[in-house]
Amino acid sequence: MELKTIVLSRQENIGWITLDRPHRHNAWTGRMHTEYRWALERFEQDHDIRAIVITGSGKSFCVGGDAQALEGHASRGQYDPGTPDPMAQPGFGLRPEFDAAFAYHFGLTKPVIAAVNGAAAGVGLALALFADLRFSVPDAAFSTAHGKLNFPAEYGLSWLLPRMVGMTRANDLLLSSRRFGSEEALAWGIFNGLFSRETLADQVQHYAEDLVARNAPQALRVTKYQIYRDLHRDVASAVHYSEQQINVMSQTPDFREGVAAFLEKRTPQWQGEIE
Repeated sequence: MELKTIVLSRQENIGWITLDRPHRHNAWTGRMHTEYRWALERFEQDHDIRAIVITGSGKSFCVGGDAQALEGHASRGQYDPGTPDPMAQPGFGLRPEFDAAFAYHFGLTKPVIAAVNGAAAGVGLALALFADLRFSVPDAAFSTAHGKLNFPAEYGLSWLLPRMVGMTRANDLLLSSRRFGSEEALAWGIFNGLFSRETLADQVQHYAEDLVARNAPQALRVTKYQIYRDLHRDVASAVHYSEQQINVMSQTPDFREGVAAFLEKRTPQWQGEIE
């Protein structure tokens, strides 16, 4: 695919997807969504990539739907996502509840980290919240934004925010569409940490490298699956599934390597899952 709205890169075994429309503050378009899903699928299938980072170019992460596209929707009297059919389907096929726009992040086998380098609103905020981990810069501004456009809460924000910050705070953000900042979002648990604009990329890269060095690929895959699967299940189901996986995973070379590395106080050398 010819990429016009994103940039793909890799550092060590970490894949980076950079939203690249800085002149429009990385506003979301159908083209960007199409390219983004293609990029996710490519990194998902690349066995050398252990984690994926999403960020934006320039001073913004993603300010939501492109204003010119929104103007076109209004003049036509109908919303058009501007995406082709079919599109890449990263994360699809694992569980039916993950087979939807942006929910497909939950079906990916690798951790996704959002390096939120600036403002995010609407669909841009949803994109950040669907990541497994999130880091931002100080003094960035965020908003659910939808109410100002006579839109519903977009792309799962009404599902994500109550689970992240509780109903009272989620209602504030969803019903008011007000702006809130990085520091408030950090205090509410939306972000895992804040780094300066100058150090954000390096700090997130270091975090991702440490994450995949300390944890076996299968452990990361299964744990991520457990997290999102168990949001829909009872506690007994979560316990039973973990017991089942303990039995399976304790028979792998990476389990033996993990134990040996722990006892020898060294960095493990993971083999990954054996086909």
